[in-house]
Amino acid sequence: MNRKDVAIPLTATLVVQALISMAAVTVPVFAPTAAADIGMSASYVGIYVGLIYFSSMASSLLSGDFILRYGALRISQICLIFCGIGLSLTTVTGVPALVASALIIGLGYGPATPASSHILARHTPEHLMAFIFSLKQTGVPLGGALAGAIVPSLVLLAGWKFCSLAVSASCILLAISIQPFRPKIDGARRLGRHLSFKGITRPFEIVFSHPPLLQLAFISFCFACMQVSLVTYLVIYLTKNVGMALIMAGLILSAAQIAGMVGRIVWGFVADRYLKPRLVLGFLGVATTLEAVATAFFNPGWSYPAIWLTIILFGATAIGWNGIYLAEAARLAPEGQVGMATGGTLFFTFLGVAVGSPIFAAIVTSTGSYPLGFIIFAILTFACGMAVILFRDKKSN
Repeated sequence: MNRKDVAIPLTATLVVQALISMAAVTVPVFAPTAAADIGMSASYVGIYVGLIYFSSMASSLLSGDFILRYGALRISQICLIFCGIGLSLTTVTGVPALVASALIIGLGYGPATPASSHILARHTPEHLMAFIFSLKQTGVPLGGALAGAIVPSLVLLAGWKFCSLAVSASCILLAISIQPFRPKIDGARRLGRHLSFKGITRPFEIVFSHPPLLQLAFISFCFACMQVSLVTYLVIYLTKNVGMALIMAGLILSAAQIAGMVGRIVWGFVADRYLKPRLVLGFLGVATTLEAVATAFFNPGWSYPAIWLTIILFGATAIGWNGIYLAEAARLAPEGQVGMATGGTLFFTFLGVAVGSPIFAAIVTSTGSYPLGFIIFAILTFACGMAVILFRDKKSN
């Protein structure tokens, strides 16, 4: 296996992941501006994000058979098209259009990671799994960073509706541009594979019959609650509680995403070379807790350098865990079932996002306190991180 065998699949999956992530984060970034036009509170963006991930939960479970039959890259192209259609619907006035937008983006978001895991598991040496998967997963914070850096400027330049259409068009164009790579990457697809909605239970069967996979799924649920809170509410929190300008808040979100991107590479390297993956996950849980508590104490009296440093560290930990988790899921999956196993564990990841975001919105709506939301989820990540550190399963390690 030479470098090109890994480089082409890695590049394709990384770019796809980045743009799909950008599509999912675009609405939360321009929410403070769009909320006034729509006539809704910006805090309701949590419900929008929750709908994306509820839809992702279902589509990730159904993705396994489709990946095996049509090929993982073809499914990735379809995911991009769904995200493009979903974003374009945000320009249509009315709550039903917004609900449809979130659900369609979720249909595209859910299968993207199982598809990329299926591709990389076939092309990556086992001793590089955590690093390569972490490198690919940098696409998620990269997409968020692009949204944080580009979306506010597009909104100020041409309005939030134009911004939605621009990102939508980018998704469609990427789906077309990766077609030349399909013969090489999708060469092992099973055209005779029977498709059935009964197969929706198969990912659950794999996860629940393999305790280490089930443990990973629970960890991802806890961490996802915190990650989505940071990504969804940081811009709104900084503009409302700290009094920052939208562009500055967007740049800080970009810094958090970039820190998460770098963190994924670093933590993946550490997990491959020095520490057991679950020990690294436990450390990240505890570190995330400390940064979340610090963030909860932000106020207009904080200096900008202190806020930048806190959020960069927060992003490196709260956004940096996913690659290790997915590499472990792929390593522990039954042979030939990486897509199925990843889809099963991702159900719990997306459940954490889908439940966490509306809960955060409910906390803010009922108490008026963004800091309380960060502290409640900090308790969750601390308990999970300490449990992983203190009660590591030797067989799963």
